Amino acid sequence: MSSENRKPGIHVKWKTVTYRSVALLALGAVVLLLIAVRITFPQFAASSVKAANGLVSKVFERIAGMAPLAGSGGVTAQQAHFTALDGTVRVKKGNGNSWVPADYNVPLEKGDVLQTGSEGMAKVVFNDGTSYTVKQDSLIVIEENSANDQQQTNVAVAVSTGTVDLSTATYSQGSKSQVIVAGATASLSPESAAQVHNDPKGDQHEILLKKGSGEVTRNGETVRLADWEKVSFQGAQMHMEKAKEIGPPIPISPANMAPLFASGERTKDVEFAWTPMANAVGYRLRISRNPYFSSTLVDKKINTADVTVTSLGEGAYYWLVQSYDVAGKESVESEKNRFTIISKGKQTEAINLELDPFVQHGHVIEVTGKTVNGARVMVNGREVPMITTDGTFHYFTPPMPTGESVITVTAQTAQDGVNTQQKKIILQ
Repeated sequence: MSSENRKPGIHVKWKTVTYRSVALLALGAVVLLLIAVRITFPQFAASSVKAANGLVSKVFERIAGMAPLAGSGGVTAQQAHFTALDGTVRVKKGNGNSWVPADYNVPLEKGDVLQTGSEGMAKVVFNDGTSYTVKQDSLIVIEENSANDQQQTNVAVAVSTGTVDLSTATYSQGSKSQVIVAGATASLSPESAAQVHNDPKGDQHEILLKKGSGEVTRNGETVRLADWEKVSFQGAQMHMEKAKEIGPPIPISPANMAPLFASGERTKDVEFAWTPMANAVGYRLRISRNPYFSSTLVDKKINTADVTVTSLGEGAYYWLVQSYDVAGKESVESEKNRFTIISKGKQTEAINLELDPFVQHGHVIEVTGKTVNGARVMVNGREVPMITTDGTFHYFTPPMPTGESVITVTAQTAQDGVNTQQKKIILQ
């Protein structure tokens, strides 16, 4: 435009410059400087340039959007899976408002809510190997379930009400496994086990460490726990109370899942035995037909670590034992063992057992198959808790070690029919 036609006023010129352009120009200047330094001072610059090359490459990748900088801490959401279901169990997904029946095919993610009924039980296994056994009339919320780019895992579960048993596996340093109860957070070390009880109506909250180590933090207070130590508190209390609990005996006989044969009779005398406890003055033995012990066939106190119970009929039984001290205070319940009394008649017959190809989920193996109606199924000595009326079963193993392992599946009927199959798997 000619000067005579230019109108008076302020004229502004601009040029668009992106941050990436600025960064590239700056890097170009740095590269030219390094080349000049290398020519002028070759010995001094050799090591510096070598170290700078790696940094420049990473920054270029960052600018180009090709890779994140090291230590960016990218987090990936994880899924947990049911490995046992029994009775009434339902799930409300974090992104939904309705309850759905729990199913082995329903994964559990951050924000999901799990609830068990008065005769419900569920076992959930996370990718880091942490397992939760959610007992009757309980409700839990999955607060966190993730892993970062360094394979560090973070699992946190809030127990809103009820009782939960949990155990941790061996996980990488820097990982977290936490359980939250009424504002108290328990952080467990690897290879630890705990029992958590939350009673909001009665305002009673307890965290018991069964084995390993851990610490509980609440209102700025931290209490460290070792084997059979417990913290308890009420909502209005500022401090937690720490106490030493009595450990339960370990059931020995009948062993879990053991078949007991009654020769020529429909009843059998069964000897029960467990480990003696140093501080116990007696034991309480309970036997039930169901795993919830909502009703019992035997509930008696004994002074010795063994006893014989007479005239038990055919079928499946569950038993557990507790110890008690001179003040009558009882320990927590022992593990529950199941055994089956079978009348020994004709020779054992092979029953149908069909296995589908195994499905691998990390170090957890999904086992599905079909057997005859009414049979019970064991996978590596652990009972499959739910079998449909047509004999179809579904089971997730606990996390298995790297390398070669053998999975043994056994189906057995009350009429002494049995079939066992073994398959090898290799986990990388």
